[in-house]
Amino acid sequence: MSGLDELVHTFESISTGGEIIVLDTGAQITPEAEAMLQALHSRSIGGFRSHMSELAKRGSDKFMGTFYVGYGHQSIGDCGTTTVFIEGVSMLAAKAVQDWALYSGQEASTRYIDFESQHFYDPLELWGESVLEKWREFYSHARPILVEHMKTMRPLGEDEKESVWEKAINAQAFDVLRGFLPAGATTNLAWHTNLRQAADKLMYLRHHPLQEVRAIAKALQRALQKAHPNSFGQKRHEDTEAYNQDYMQNYYLFHPAEYPNDLVVNFDGLLLDHFMGLQSLLSKRPAKTLLPDALKHTGSISAKFLLDFGSFRDLQRHRALNIRMPMLSEDFGFEPWYLQQLPEGLREHAESLLETQSRATEGLPIPDASLRQYYVPMGYRCPMMVTGTLPAWVYTIELRATRFVHPTLRNVMQEIAERFDGQLGKRGLKLHLDLEPDQFDVRRGEHDITFKA
Repeated sequence: MSGLDELVHTFESISTGGEIIVLDTGAQITPEAEAMLQALHSRSIGGFRSHMSELAKRGSDKFMGTFYVGYGHQSIGDCGTTTVFIEGVSMLAAKAVQDWALYSGQEASTRYIDFESQHFYDPLELWGESVLEKWREFYSHARPILVEHMKTMRPLGEDEKESVWEKAINAQAFDVLRGFLPAGATTNLAWHTNLRQAADKLMYLRHHPLQEVRAIAKALQRALQKAHPNSFGQKRHEDTEAYNQDYMQNYYLFHPAEYPNDLVVNFDGLLLDHFMGLQSLLSKRPAKTLLPDALKHTGSISAKFLLDFGSFRDLQRHRALNIRMPMLSEDFGFEPWYLQQLPEGLREHAESLLETQSRATEGLPIPDASLRQYYVPMGYRCPMMVTGTLPAWVYTIELRATRFVHPTLRNVMQEIAERFDGQLGKRGLKLHLDLEPDQFDVRRGEHDITFKA
């Protein structure tokens, strides 16, 4: 495409490593100008043509600085959007950015990308390097062994394309080995957001318990202010900053001392009288059809369960559910599924490594429990506290209970589906579930994004 080399993207380094890039689309009407044009509808009935005339005459700079940042007309910031790329940050930092109900974006997939040569972030600056490198060594050593084992267990079918079968085998191997990647493994993500949401999210990120995330917040602030200079100069109020700091430092990470091993689903938040007259609507819903948003008025449902951090990354994508951010630790055990998928010799190696690595991590000079997360592999289980409305739960259950979903998450969603059926089936709720057993499906190899020659 012509002209791409003329675009002026905004680049900002993160002090802990990695980079922020704010995309310049080349649009003549910038996000701030777009926000101004929409905001003028609230002050003038002259219409689009007269608003364009004002934009040409005055520009958007003074308008945004005065009305959005100065007077605090927050809805104006909803009218302009921007796209940010955050690269070379830990899995923990990526989850912190994505922990937002209105987050839109993508992240590097552990199912389709080899993380063998990816940088592992060490907050202790070399003290923890040996622990991190031992996880890398196992990942590198185990992958060819596991791939060959899986090929033996599921050979190429007569009607299957070899390249697709190979990719599906690799995806399945990556699904297993992600459990042994430390949360300090770095990743890349994209964040598409409106200007208001970016500013609101920064209010929390700059007080995050992890110093890496606080450094990202500072780099984001600098980059966004350069790219959109009139939309990120909001005044900071000391009492608000202190309140947000208290929440982020003392309450944000969810890590109870004890948690039930078994799934607990609580339907007490439902307003059962609000189900009157809904029997037909709940029972006649076709497959792949959302429940109407109006059914949110039926109340809320909460669930407690243990889930490995790798699958938490998948579950967190469902923004309609409220999911507490767990603190990754070894306290709730390693998910057995990851070990069960390994051939016997490799499984014994992995079990021994889990023990020695745990002792090695204990010996690190870690001043804060939250820093230990960087050295803990994503196969360890975390306590989940999930709350949501009926439409949000139904969508998540049906999407995440399919055979294309990571088995550790699918198993939980299937169990939750049984509880929903037992509690709400008599009120007409019908769930459309994928009842096929867990098995290798070559179609996994078609789910990647590739470039055609």
